[in-house]
Amino acid sequence: MARFRYSLQSILDIKQKMETQARQEFSAARGALDREEEKLSALERRKDSYESESGKLREGILDCLALEENRRSLVVMGNLIDDQNREVRRAEKNLERARVELTNVMMERKTHETLRDKAFEEFLQEENRAESKMVDELTSYTYGQKKAEKA
Repeated sequence: MARFRYSLQSILDIKQKMETQARQEFSAARGALDREEEKLSALERRKDSYESESGKLREGILDCLALEENRRSLVVMGNLIDDQNREVRRAEKNLERARVELTNVMMERKTHETLRDKAFEEFLQEENRAESKMVDELTSYTYGQKKAEKA
């Protein structure tokens, strides 16, 4: 039996490597988004603590200096949260770009695998036809030999 050799195997191998790389890039983008979201969450928790501190400062004896410092801290935290929201959106766009690239690379790989599978099926059919032909020839030869012996 002949050995199957897919003529585009090197391209399929490259597509598989590209898919692996795209998966790694997607994973890295997901990790970056997770880190940015965690930073945002930490900033929001910190802002919440400043807001609760602000409520405590307004109880009892008022300390104007502490209230002003707390207000400035809240403003700064608001600005930091806005900046971090932009970073989160940027990370989300990077993740989406990586997802689209991964999807495209996966489709290309699957297309090449389908082509390889079809080529293998054709190879098997050709092998079966060749085997059937050989069996037919052998049967004809054997029948011809027996007929020649009887004559």
